[in-house]
Amino acid sequence: MTLPLRNSRIKLPLGQVFWREVGQGPILIFLHGSWSESSQWLSVIEDLSQDYHCFALDLLGFGESERPKLHQSIQLQVECLLQYLEALNLPQVYLIGDSLGGWIAASYALKYLDQVSGLVLLEPEGVQTEGYWANWQWAKWLVGRPSLGYGILRSLLPIARLFGRHKAIEIALQQRQQLENSPTACKILFQRRRAEIQAEFLQEQLEGLEVPTLILQGKNDTPEAIARSQIY
Repeated sequence: MTLPLRNSRIKLPLGQVFWREVGQGPILIFLHGSWSESSQWLSVIEDLSQDYHCFALDLLGFGESERPKLHQSIQLQVECLLQYLEALNLPQVYLIGDSLGGWIAASYALKYLDQVSGLVLLEPEGVQTEGYWANWQWAKWLVGRPSLGYGILRSLLPIARLFGRHKAIEIALQQRQQLENSPTACKILFQRRRAEIQAEFLQEQLEGLEVPTLILQGKNDTPEAIARSQIY
């Protein structure tokens, strides 16, 4: 029997949060990736709904959740998750996080260890890998204000096409569009001071992550994603 999927909203002190909920049993909290929202988990939570009570959130500032005028950070997302779980009286949960959601889930488990039964992390963000800051600087340039990087790439594209050198520019423009579609992720990952981002990295704290943790790695993951998973 297929259980009904429910869409809900709740007003928290930090802002209104939207989530999708289905199933019964042990509680699983799903935190989406950097460039997505809760719908990425729909097929997963429907498959698990016979045995688990699944909650898939739109993180604060993503999807149908509110975009409050607050300084975005991992700590802000952790506190919003705490408010959410307290409001719904969910004292003991499993956290499943993808990329940015994995960073938030691991940060939450480190801070509120007694509330987390276990973690499942998919290509989690939140650790520094080789080449991290070069990639960070490139993304920061792509989405910078004013849109200098975008303007330069757009102006070079017609000339590059004449010489058959347009593929790299087109890929960069597509990447920029993906970044622009997730402004909150950009604020957390690229549009903060480097020192602030470094202060929220987890590699020095991972030894204290005492809850059972499963790291999932796909065969088509990028070398960067694989490197992050190996650090975890």
